[in-house]
Amino acid sequence: MSLRDPKILACNSNRPLAEAIAAYLNLPMTKADIRRFSDMEVFVEIQENIRGEDVFVVQSTSYPANDNLMELLVTLDALRRSSARRVTAVIPYYGYARQDRKSGPRTPISAKLVANLITKAGADRVLTIDLHAGQIQGFFDIPTDNLFAAPVFIDDIKARYGDEPLVIVSPDVGGVVRARAIARRIDADLAIIDKRRERAGVSEVMNIIGDVDGRRCVLVDDIVDSGGTLCNAAEALIEAGATSADAYITHGVLSGGAVARVSSSPLSSLVTTDSIQATAAVRVARNIRQLTIAPLLGEAIRRISEERSVSSLFN
Repeated sequence: MSLRDPKILACNSNRPLAEAIAAYLNLPMTKADIRRFSDMEVFVEIQENIRGEDVFVVQSTSYPANDNLMELLVTLDALRRSSARRVTAVIPYYGYARQDRKSGPRTPISAKLVANLITKAGADRVLTIDLHAGQIQGFFDIPTDNLFAAPVFIDDIKARYGDEPLVIVSPDVGGVVRARAIARRIDADLAIIDKRRERAGVSEVMNIIGDVDGRRCVLVDDIVDSGGTLCNAAEALIEAGATSADAYITHGVLSGGAVARVSSSPLSSLVTTDSIQATAAVRVARNIRQLTIAPLLGEAIRRISEERSVSSLFN
C-alpha cells in the first residue's frame, strides 16, 4: 500500500464484510461510534482524525433498508464535515435498485432518488457490485464503479464441477447478458426461462428456451428476494429433464419465507455472496451457502486509492 493508506470505516449493516476487506488490505478499521438515540435517530461520531484522508465507508442498504440507508447518509455527512479528502461509499448491495424506472403512472424512480441522496450527503465516489440495472450508474453525477461477482462465481463453478458439461440458465429475459457472460467464460451452453409476472413478487414460468434434458443446470441472477421466481425456474428445469438445478445469485435478500421456500425446493444449492450479511436462517439452511467478495472489493479499493484501473480486474 502507499504511504498514505486509505481508511476503512464500517456502518452496521455488514460489519463482517468490512472487517474482511480491512484484513485483506492489512489495515485497521477506522474507529467510529454509530448508534441510535432512544427515538431511533441515527448518531455518528468519527473517533479518529480523518482530515485529508481517503475514506471508504462500507454499508449495504439491505434490510432494514431505510435504517441502513439513513446510517449511510449520516455517516457520509459526518465524514464530509470532518474534512476527509475523498469519501467513497462502498455499497455492496444497492437497495431500491429495482425501482429504476417508472413502472406505471404516478410512480417514483426511487433508485435515482437514492443516488441523489448519497451524492448530496457527501460521497465523492460510489463502489458497488452487480447493480440490478446498468443504467443506475448514470443516476449518479459522481464516478461510480459497478463490479461484477462473475469471477468469484466462475472460480467456484470450476472448482465444483470441473469439466462437467453445464447449461447456464437465465431465470428471465432481462438477465440474459449476465448469464451469457458466465456461459462464455466457462464454455457452457445457455438457456432462458420465459416467464410472465402477474404482480410484484409473483411469477409464473411459461417456457424454457434451450435444451436442458439430461443436463446439469446452473441458474444465474443478481437478486433473490422472495425466491418464487428461482424456485419456479428450478421446478420447470427438473420437469424438462434437467438432472439437477443449482443457482448462483449475487445478492441474497431472502426476505419473508424465502429461506424455507428455497430449502424445500428442487434446488440442489443456492450460492450467494456476502454482500448482505447472512441471517441465522440462511446460515443453517441445508442448501444455501455464501462466497465472500471481500478480496474483490479490497482489490478495487486498493486500486481506487492508488489511482489505478479497476476495470482491469475483469480482463
